[in-house]
Amino acid sequence: MTKNIILVGFMGTGKSTIGRSLSQILSYPVIDTDQLIEKQQGRSIPKIFEEAGEDAFRDMETALLRSLLNQSGHIISTGGGIIVREENRQLLRKMGYVIWLVASPEEIHNRTSRNNSRPLLNTKDPAGTIRKLLETRIPLYKECAHLAIETNQLNFDEITTGIIESARYYFSQPE
Repeated sequence: MTKNIILVGFMGTGKSTIGRSLSQILSYPVIDTDQLIEKQQGRSIPKIFEEAGEDAFRDMETALLRSLLNQSGHIISTGGGIIVREENRQLLRKMGYVIWLVASPEEIHNRTSRNNSRPLLNTKDPAGTIRKLLETRIPLYKECAHLAIETNQLNFDEITTGIIESARYYFSQPE
């Protein structure tokens, strides 16, 4: 059975872009959890946060992961906060090889500063919010991921190649 390659990491670390790049090379379909939730709900994530709140959105993420548990042979690109729930971290590890894309708070701020569709960053101090959220999330990403890749100094091709090589090794190991 072919397992999944799962991308986790803070917003702006390149999960969606790397997911598409992996998909092109491996011919695995991409499942972007945020996009799928938006499609299922018929509204954007900022709208979901506004109308239903973050807890309801986190419930949607958990339900989606449960529904994907028996899928294989996919690239799964997750929302940045999917790891805040213990159940989600366990589900992600059961679903396949979890790769944490890491970037510095400054790089994340640089990458996300032109995007208004990040509900958690619609604050007076987005850079401070990024640092605060990273503080609480970094241990959760570490707990969940099989591998961490620092993305600040790498281009997309280098990141994609590194993921493919490490995934080949991971999947070749006896369970």
